[in-house]
Amino acid sequence: MVLIRKHKGSVYMAYIEVNFPGGKRVDAVINGHTVTTDQPLLAGGEGTAPTPFELFLSSIATCAGIYALGFCYSKELDPTGLKLDMDVSRNPELGLIDKVDLKLTLPENFPQKYEAAIIRSMDLCAVKKHIMNPPEFNIETVS
Repeated sequence: MVLIRKHKGSVYMAYIEVNFPGGKRVDAVINGHTVTTDQPLLAGGEGTAPTPFELFLSSIATCAGIYALGFCYSKELDPTGLKLDMDVSRNPELGLIDKVDLKLTLPENFPQKYEAAIIRSMDLCAVKKHIMNPPEFNIETVS
């Protein structure tokens, strides 16, 4: 998708458009797909979808997962049984995540000679790279 922005003109196409369908739901439309978020009941939402932060965390896991899956396909290995679990630890003082643990369960008969290589492939995850080298954020209002 092409990102077109003219601040003083009338042409503006956002890469992601965010909508507010009601309650505490906040939905994002990207490339023709709607990603729905909600807040938990305790935060005034209906708990109908993951929170935005949960989606952020899931993007880390699914990105690593697609690289692991791609590795299997590139080596013509059957990915049946491939599984990825992710856990996080929070810094109690800051309330921020300070550790992400990924545990990859390999398929039965996965060649041991590829274990280090599949981990290296998961390190190529674009989400992880962006966390390690964060972008600049600009916020503006439009009337």
